[in-house]
Amino acid sequence: MPTENELFNAVDALLEEVAQDDLPSPAERKRLREAAGLSQAQIASALNARREAVGNWEAGRTEPRPPKRAAYARLLEGLAARFPAPAAEAVTEARTAPETVTGRPSPAAAPPADQHSSRPTHSDPQPADASPPTSRRPTASRTTPKPASATQTGDPRFAHGPLAVIDVVDGAVSAYCLGGLVLDVPAKSLPALVEWALTEAKLGAPRLHRSGKDADPLVVLTDAAADRYGLPTRLSDEERRAGRLHEDHKILKQLDKANWQLTRRGFGPWARIYRPAQGSRRSCVQLCILGWNALDERSWGQAAQLPAPDLANLLGTYAERVMTPRGSTAVTGLELMTALHPPTRAGEPDETGKRHREHNPGSLGTEPVECAPCEAPDGHPLLAHLPRFHQRTPDEVLVEEAYDWVRPLTDDECTKRFVVGIDVNMAFAAAANGTIVGLGAPVHVKQPVFDPKLPGSWLVDLSHIALDPRLPSPFTPTGERPTGPAWYATPTVAYAVELGYRVTPLEAYVRPDNGRYLDDWYNRLRDAYIATMADLGVTPGMSPEDFLAAMDGHKQNDPQMAIVLTAVKATVKGGIGKLRERPRGGGWRPGQSWPALARPTWRPDIRAAVISRARINMHRKMLKLAGATGRYPVAVLSDCAVYASDGPGPLDFLPYEGGKPLPGGFRLGVSPGMVKHEGTQTTLWAEGSYEEHGPGLNLARYIKDGRVTHTDNGE
Repeated sequence: MPTENELFNAVDALLEEVAQDDLPSPAERKRLREAAGLSQAQIASALNARREAVGNWEAGRTEPRPPKRAAYARLLEGLAARFPAPAAEAVTEARTAPETVTGRPSPAAAPPADQHSSRPTHSDPQPADASPPTSRRPTASRTTPKPASATQTGDPRFAHGPLAVIDVVDGAVSAYCLGGLVLDVPAKSLPALVEWALTEAKLGAPRLHRSGKDADPLVVLTDAAADRYGLPTRLSDEERRAGRLHEDHKILKQLDKANWQLTRRGFGPWARIYRPAQGSRRSCVQLCILGWNALDERSWGQAAQLPAPDLANLLGTYAERVMTPRGSTAVTGLELMTALHPPTRAGEPDETGKRHREHNPGSLGTEPVECAPCEAPDGHPLLAHLPRFHQRTPDEVLVEEAYDWVRPLTDDECTKRFVVGIDVNMAFAAAANGTIVGLGAPVHVKQPVFDPKLPGSWLVDLSHIALDPRLPSPFTPTGERPTGPAWYATPTVAYAVELGYRVTPLEAYVRPDNGRYLDDWYNRLRDAYIATMADLGVTPGMSPEDFLAAMDGHKQNDPQMAIVLTAVKATVKGGIGKLRERPRGGGWRPGQSWPALARPTWRPDIRAAVISRARINMHRKMLKLAGATGRYPVAVLSDCAVYASDGPGPLDFLPYEGGKPLPGGFRLGVSPGMVKHEGTQTTLWAEGSYEEHGPGLNLARYIKDGRVTHTDNGE
């Protein structure tokens, strides 16, 4: 007789068979996931599958197999019940913008506004479930598909999305929200605007972690709106240098009179206005003042010049895919780490039933930790005892930076017609994924045994390792061979062991409390990057030829999404850079502390580990390519490598046999860690640049457009 478990297994097998034809179409699978506000990574985690597998299911390239298929079918069935497909009429309406809209927009269409609805005022408040009416039709220049909004996730508190762009047209003050929604703004003063944003506007976004905090409303002020609310459209030279409005400005007095407070950074381009929290309820609004250069052109391009509806869609898309901006993209990148790993969580109830905050495992905690002396940048208080002009040597300081290396072309390379650059997508994000980093304070150890799974800084002599001089050394940013003992992060020393060399550390600062702190951060930014690239016509799974064709001019497909893409990439680099923020502003002296040191997220060791791993990943791929083809780079700058080639494209020197790339080598594609074509110039251009600017010129810096604007050889 079969056992009970065997009978259950047989029944489960029948259920798996039934589920074979119980899946909706690939397009509907994607729609349901986006309608629920779920990422592919979340579904993959729930089903114990790879994120790429979920992407393939949604693209129709593959189908889930038992036992995952039944679970996936059950998930889709539940989502379909909560998010039914829009009716055909709604789809038709979505193609025709309504004259005016009110309430929260649906994914397909927004219902027409009541033409006789009255404008909300403080004396005539809206009901809790009502939405303020709009003032006019949006003037967005184009419509781009956007991800699921807070509205679609069913949180009525944030029915109008994460942010609003406030503008004044023909005397009327309007708030432009994500998806084309326009709200009338009754507030007559800045304190009233802050109050409106927290009450009637229904702005904000749900927390990214159950122990975290909901995102505060973001209110963006155009020049006209700033002027309407008594703010200067531009800061004075003195205020710009200070980064904030002068302390005696009348607006600050208005806020103080209304019991609103400012953070220590004052009223600057990204002003944070709040009242002390009442229990779990936060009262905080983030302002973004466009005329004060809040949206830096290096990260946001010409976003500040866009019409208000377009800017609302652009910033709203970034907010939903990454998070609501809290400042520069660098600040947002750092804040995203904390939002995904809050420092505290609610503990178990005590004898009275009250819960208390406790440390959240896997986070950096609430208090800063002291770095190791070798990890401290110049001027750090730990180095106050050093002579004023002391130059630290490699055995005194940890220097883990990206590559900046170049070598002369060989005679054989000079006979080739082109030099071609390839660039790693989201190199630092890819390096962050899976990196074990320290969560607590360092422990000093003498004569340690090296452990590749133990994050830290190691003093070890790698000068005995001799590699091919046509490749940069993996152990230094300059690519030069080490000359003696030096400090290295764990990934660098682990690579020496991987290459087959023995390492004997002299001492180390290790962090026994550690974890993969940046994995969720990587997943969030990877999904944002992939989704934005898809908006630009570049998707995973393309053949190398199709990928190169799609990348040719992809930013022209949708200039606004191209700005989002730039901002996402800047969030990665800026967030990593903020882990070792240096002193800013006048008045600081070497040996003194600076504000960033008070943050738990001031972690130069984590930055060093990520950059070390990015450089090692680059070297590993270059070594694989050299071993398989005999081709070596002639220049490397961070995540860009330049090769001499007979043809003008990457496929002219990257090996693809049967359509498959070299295992462990460079692979063309859109995913982080894969590579794209950075640029091509002639070999004559390379030789001419060397002759004019010297042999130290890094070709990778100028391979994209060929314009050498300055020398970078130290002269």
